[in-house]
Amino acid sequence: MYPSTASGSAGEVRVRFAPSPTGHLHIGGLRSAIFNWLFARHNNGKFLLRIEDTDIERSKQEYTDSILASFAWMHIDWDEPVVIQSQRAARHGQIAQQLLVEGKAYFCTCSQEQVIERLSKNPGFDPNFIKYDGYCRNKGNKAGALRFRIPDDIKAVDFDDLIRGHITVGIDQLDDFILVRSDGTPMYNFVVVIDDADMRISHVIRGEEHIANTPKQILLYQACKFILPQFAHLPVILNHDGSKLSKRDAATGVVEYRTMGYIPDALFNYLVRLGWAHGDQEIFTRDETIKYFTLDHVGKKGAIFDQQKLDWINGVYIRALADQELLAIIRKDVCPTILDDLPRWHENTILLLINIYKQRAKTLKELVADIKALYNEPASYSQEDIAQWITPTTLKELEEVAERIKQIEPFLEDAISNSIKEFAKIKNIKIVAIAQPLRIALIGKSSGPGVFDLMAVLGKHETINRIEKLISSINK
Repeated sequence: MYPSTASGSAGEVRVRFAPSPTGHLHIGGLRSAIFNWLFARHNNGKFLLRIEDTDIERSKQEYTDSILASFAWMHIDWDEPVVIQSQRAARHGQIAQQLLVEGKAYFCTCSQEQVIERLSKNPGFDPNFIKYDGYCRNKGNKAGALRFRIPDDIKAVDFDDLIRGHITVGIDQLDDFILVRSDGTPMYNFVVVIDDADMRISHVIRGEEHIANTPKQILLYQACKFILPQFAHLPVILNHDGSKLSKRDAATGVVEYRTMGYIPDALFNYLVRLGWAHGDQEIFTRDETIKYFTLDHVGKKGAIFDQQKLDWINGVYIRALADQELLAIIRKDVCPTILDDLPRWHENTILLLINIYKQRAKTLKELVADIKALYNEPASYSQEDIAQWITPTTLKELEEVAERIKQIEPFLEDAISNSIKEFAKIKNIKIVAIAQPLRIALIGKSSGPGVFDLMAVLGKHETINRIEKLISSINK
């Protein structure tokens, strides 16, 4: 068994997150970064960031910028300058040459088609498991792809995963894998080992999809005489049906959550709880997550992404923020033109509406949509609500309420409430029997904030106009 004592296990904890700039930061990647960041902060260690951009064709600067912006938005900081993998090509080449000279790697000229053709002649050939047959192992080629020579005296590779326990992989599951392609571009398993070793990474904490890479990387650590880190593989994020998280069931890019109006601390809180737990606690401050976070409480099973729970947590955070702070976030992330879009309303009116609507909002995008819907008179009305709440008698009552509204002074929430409640008492009806039709007149549906608050914001003239429009619409 290979030792799993990392360079930082008796000293400084050093972890990293290493995204590829071939797309925007994925929600699963963000969770891995958060777990690494928390592990570092809990252990007074270092959290490092490395951009793995050796896929030249797919890597783009715009994605690097997006990844860094996502971390800034999430308030996740790193402790040393960002490492750019492509800038370390000389070091990668040095180690490749070292392995070649030491006989631990060799050049291979075989194409994939040639390997398959040779393997297909063997009884029991499985086209789904193509294992290199070592054809070029002892040919002494001077060029081609550089392959790692797996030591002949090894029967298995095993290691202790900090989350999953002891893992053993038989050597029959491995082959002499490629370190550097024939065109000179390095492979992931090769460069990640060199970079992690040079960055003195003590703990490699990453998604479970990398478990299959770990035996290869352990062999490379040993071949290069690097000190082995400890490994921990996080559970994958799943949809409700058990499949891997996809765009069909949830937004997967972090930038999407920003523009949809999620609070960064709410998203952080939710992702921390996605695969980790501290008792039954659901809402955590950052300081609390740093204090409590350990890998011992990370689960082994896939974590189900629950959009409703994320929305609930986001709502909790929205309600906890001051109205002015919410407006600042809206203008920065969700709707920069909100003040220009609502020219009839003063900023104080918008702040008042934020206070009203945040009590039930799940996202800031939803909150903005509700405010804008109130600004414009309803284009249509919920026919289901009309059928439930409005009768010929109700229409007459609405006409009387419109007349009563003309007499309310000052036109403020308390005065409006008192007048409408007095009307309901005179008519011997429940307040809901007139409040719901009024809400339908104001916003087109019966569900929404307090109707008296809405009337006060809209003002006397606009309130009367909307009541009369509803009556006219139904009487047509």
